[in-house]
Amino acid sequence: MTTVITYGTFDLFHEGHRRLLERARALGDRLIVAVTTDAYDVSRGKLNVSQPLVERIDNVRSSGLADEIIVEEYEGQKVLDIQRYHVDVFALGSDWLGEFDYLRDYCDVVYLERTKGVSSTQLRAQSHGVLSVGIVGAGRIAHRFVAESRFVSGVDVETVYSRRTGSAVDFVAQHELKQASATYDDLLDAVAAVYIATPHPTHHDYAARAIEAGVHVLCEKPMTLTRAETAHLYDMAATADVVLLEACKTAFCPGFQHLVGVARSGVIGRVRSVDATFTKVVPSGREHDPDGGGSISELATYPLLAAIKLLGTDYADMHTTSLVPAGSPVETFSRIDLTYPHSVASARTGLTVKAEGDLVVAGSQGYIYAPAPWWLTESFEVRFEDGSRNRKYYHTFDGDGLRYELAEFASMIQTGARESYKLRRDESVAIAGIIERARTHPDTVIR
Repeated sequence: MTTVITYGTFDLFHEGHRRLLERARALGDRLIVAVTTDAYDVSRGKLNVSQPLVERIDNVRSSGLADEIIVEEYEGQKVLDIQRYHVDVFALGSDWLGEFDYLRDYCDVVYLERTKGVSSTQLRAQSHGVLSVGIVGAGRIAHRFVAESRFVSGVDVETVYSRRTGSAVDFVAQHELKQASATYDDLLDAVAAVYIATPHPTHHDYAARAIEAGVHVLCEKPMTLTRAETAHLYDMAATADVVLLEACKTAFCPGFQHLVGVARSGVIGRVRSVDATFTKVVPSGREHDPDGGGSISELATYPLLAAIKLLGTDYADMHTTSLVPAGSPVETFSRIDLTYPHSVASARTGLTVKAEGDLVVAGSQGYIYAPAPWWLTESFEVRFEDGSRNRKYYHTFDGDGLRYELAEFASMIQTGARESYKLRRDESVAIAGIIERARTHPDTVIR
């Protein structure tokens, strides 16, 4: 007798789950299905699981495909399960290709082809609201987005559109998506939501067309390069009653949310200054494109997010100093200083200048220090004059972090919310306004 085992969350059980179990069962005579616990899902970075463990087990049992159902509770359990149940074949979806090859020491490992051709309408009906998402753009971050999406329950990335048809076709093949859309309108007809990951200057047009079509929009940062365009998109979304969210991953990660809460709680007294830095060495590439490149457009959203979340949108004055080296079409280092009535903020960005990427929030009674890379907030420390009062906080920042923004986006759609406290409309608009002014009217230019 050949025993097969497979693992999964099986939240909102749909036809894709059923087909995977059917394929796994066909590999042997007996199928064991392991369903993950809520706690283990959290520990491995799985977000937005909407059904409790008991319901998810019932989902699998009702399929009639499992000979035995067990519970997966911790990392490393697979090795023990395979030995305990004398498993001959370990089977999992092909989106995990290569990640469980180490189990070949114990049994055969088979990666099952992802289910294609299941209609989004059918999925939504059978799964009580699985969100079909299309990707606009087939560049680096789009590839990361697909990988991250598998950690968000209730989301199905189905199709991609790119102005370069060949790139879209290759993208679909690599990630085993349903299809490459020939036109943007085709994509909008096929999905309930889009993730826009194209060059910055194209964001407004793609987002506006999606909103007009009644499609929810998750748009990479910066949403647009002007205050007016960003405000216009939010006005459109309100009229169309769809979700519009700027995809700034830091805003949605647990560590940064905790840091903001501590800073605004009064623990360090009144916040007097926020100093945030994000630099990387990128000597060439799209980041240096004069139409939408430069360190401000590429990176300023992150340090400005810290300033706006901690000090608000009502700054009184602003001063930008930018470095534009000889022959460079864009600024490659900038410092944006914001002055508030009783506090200040400084945001530093760089493409050819490397600095310590930390965040310091100074208060009247103490300060918060988040080490580099602070925008992937895994830890921060609250420090006081009396060092015995210092406290450190630790958080997990899973994967590339895109799962946090996607989980918030999906949750807003599912619950009917039209604004997230983690990144509000007025905050996105304010950040866009600062970026616009800093890019187009720097106060001091160093050459």
